[in-house]
Amino acid sequence: MKAIVQDVYGSADVLELRDIDRPVPADDEVLVRVHAAGVDPSVWHLMTGLPRVSRLAFGLRRPRNPVRGWDGAGRVEQVGAKVTGLKPGDEVFGNCDGSFAEYARAKADKVVPKPAGLTFEQAAAIPVSALTALQALRDKGRARAGQKVLIIGASGGVGSFAVQIALAHDLEVTGVCGPDSTDFVRSLGAAHVIDYTSAEITDAGRRYDIIVDNAGNRPLSLLRRVLAPRGTLVIVGGEGGGAWLGGIDRAFRASLLSLFVRQRMGTFYSTARHKDLLTLKDLVEGGKLAPAIDRTYPLTEAQAAVRHLESGHPKGKLVLTI
Repeated sequence: MKAIVQDVYGSADVLELRDIDRPVPADDEVLVRVHAAGVDPSVWHLMTGLPRVSRLAFGLRRPRNPVRGWDGAGRVEQVGAKVTGLKPGDEVFGNCDGSFAEYARAKADKVVPKPAGLTFEQAAAIPVSALTALQALRDKGRARAGQKVLIIGASGGVGSFAVQIALAHDLEVTGVCGPDSTDFVRSLGAAHVIDYTSAEITDAGRRYDIIVDNAGNRPLSLLRRVLAPRGTLVIVGGEGGGAWLGGIDRAFRASLLSLFVRQRMGTFYSTARHKDLLTLKDLVEGGKLAPAIDRTYPLTEAQAAVRHLESGHPKGKLVLTI
């Protein structure tokens, strides 16, 4: 099969299209014929090996799994001996191990039926980013109807889903984005939009019950000024910072400070839970969540897709078609 493979950490130049052996699913896995795969910042982090501390988990000198990609949507090709509830031909989406390929393995409990009415490209845009948004707001933010939420990086993959999921929880949303994305964020349903090039989050004098920070470039002191006295700051991912720790040091400082103040602050890493994927499916089919796709690329242009992710500001998600 054809796949996007890397042998070393580095820039998008290390990604190569190759013919490799088709993976064989374990007893608790399914083999998915991938039709589309999402491109998100976690792909960039694993490609570059940054922050370097992450290599302790993913491989010190090179990635343990050389095939990139986490998000996938396609048809079940083969099921493991212990898999029930899925069969060859089923259309699914979820977390696939090495989805930048014609075939990928997936744990049977990390894929669910594709939402009715969605294309494979739309479904592939959902898993990692929408799961992160859902868990940031519901689990870490403890969102309740009527609360005010500030979403920093509202036009990106996680942010565009976070705006919609916040609205589904009856929250009042303020989104932060660049000047080219203000109309896009409003179209998602944000009540207020801040263009970070012309205003700071403190200018309006608002305070928020929840802040979801996808950008990682504002000091904690500034974020705390707009966070309600008992509000919650959720730092998403490891953006910003130096080569060794990235944004992990800021997230650690936030968690430590949270022990001494009334405001709750910290970070988390999303988990592909079966029940949460079904929740996203229900939100899509209920008309409350719609993946926004900035651009699609063929598998042969995976390098270009990653470069677009790192050099620009996509409105929503980037997707590879396979």
